[in-house]
Amino acid sequence: MIDMNDVVQTFSSSDPSAISTSVKLILLLTVLSLAPGILILMTSFTRIIIVLSFVRTSLATQQMPPNQVLIGIALFLTFFVMAPTFSDVYDEALNPLFDEEITLDEAYDNASVPIKDFMSQHTREKDIALFLNYSDVDRPETVQDIPLTTLIPAFAISELKTAFQMGFMIFIPFLIIDMAVASILMSMGMMMLPPVMISLPFKILLFILVDGWYLITYSLLQSF
Repeated sequence: MIDMNDVVQTFSSSDPSAISTSVKLILLLTVLSLAPGILILMTSFTRIIIVLSFVRTSLATQQMPPNQVLIGIALFLTFFVMAPTFSDVYDEALNPLFDEEITLDEAYDNASVPIKDFMSQHTREKDIALFLNYSDVDRPETVQDIPLTTLIPAFAISELKTAFQMGFMIFIPFLIIDMAVASILMSMGMMMLPPVMISLPFKILLFILVDGWYLITYSLLQSF
């Protein structure tokens, strides 16, 4: 457990290396505290987890796969998609900062460059214009001139729309199976039998035959 008195004494000391170590520690704690928000709103995690949730809902398999499995898959797919961006952030910002080659402000500016590049590629101009008009700021000339306070919410709602579009396409074949099963049951006079109970094995069979998880993963990777 960290003793704040030790941290204060370290800053009060005249040893530059001790001060540098304390700055690194505080920076690390800050990043860790903001990690959930950063992961959800500034990466591909939102789109991936929503699409995977749509898959489970369309199959009507209740809690299969479990939430832990879906979140785990979404996390590792996010790390895979964001690997080039994270690598650029480390090379351009974190590594020089730890080597004391740049200041903290310069590291922040360098880290925002690859992140803005990634988010801008998957953000609609309409969404960016919405927040720019609301904040009443001058139209930026380049992507790097857009503040993160504007780009992050624009990226978030763009990701939500894209995820729901993909989820709609996933629902269609399973909806057709549900409608066909319901029509057959009604024609047979078996109206008291829940159609979902009969259509579930057919939907699972269809998902297996078309190698559904491969297609879903392929579609997600291609969308980035």
